[in-house]
Amino acid sequence: MIGEGRLTREFVAYGRVDDCPVIDTHAHYGPYQAIHFPRHRPERVMDTLDRCGVRWMLTSGHVALVDPRRGNAEIAELVAQYPDRLRGWWVINPNYPERTEEELDAFEAQSGFVGFKFHPNGHGTPLTDDRYGPVLEYANAHALPVLSHTWKGAGMASYREVAIVADKYPEVRLLMGHAGYGDWVESSKVARDHEHVYLELTAAYSVRGALEIMIEHAGSRKITFGTDHPWFDPHYGIGCILSAYMTDQDRRNILYRNAQALFGLPLEGAGAEGEAT
Repeated sequence: MIGEGRLTREFVAYGRVDDCPVIDTHAHYGPYQAIHFPRHRPERVMDTLDRCGVRWMLTSGHVALVDPRRGNAEIAELVAQYPDRLRGWWVINPNYPERTEEELDAFEAQSGFVGFKFHPNGHGTPLTDDRYGPVLEYANAHALPVLSHTWKGAGMASYREVAIVADKYPEVRLLMGHAGYGDWVESSKVARDHEHVYLELTAAYSVRGALEIMIEHAGSRKITFGTDHPWFDPHYGIGCILSAYMTDQDRRNILYRNAQALFGLPLEGAGAEGEAT
């Protein structure tokens, strides 16, 4: 097996490794139009986390992508139900700028959320659009994370738009959802050149060679694990990382260490920094 090490052997044998917990930084909750998700209900989500060794999942609601008021409230209830396993992303829809102040007030009043979720392509609004400005200014003032969908090409949410936003808001911890899918080298260099920019792996992990490019140009300390669950199963994403050319230290950085540092999430029994692998 490519890059086989202790983590690979134990994940293959047992499906999880107790001293290598996983933090999923990009997930969703709830049903989605015309798609069957067999594991989207809360009890099935928890079963998936336990089965795959995912200690924490950071999630946003499918409903929130369309109706933030209802969808963010739904996630607030969910994370309150599972405070030791879930944290939420507060979705912002820039097509309702008149609601931005209300959304920020609501976010401030809630607990269990780590930061904001943007979907420029889905909302038809470039990441650099002024309608994101008040939220980015708030996130910058409070040094909050923002997870933004990013994808190949210019004009919406490519590495170019990310670099502009990163330069303007240096205190925002910006996660590039899907790692700027397709623009692997350029996106990795943006993460490398901006201390507060990270590559998030949803869907990107399945592209042969993409992980190795990211590690070469940005380093494993600038990459976080994500799955888009329930769209993809965590074991699939974990398997891609285990079979790529990297060290077990790199794998630990990606699977939990970087996210733990970014979000301050408690982890019991995680492997020591200098362990032999």
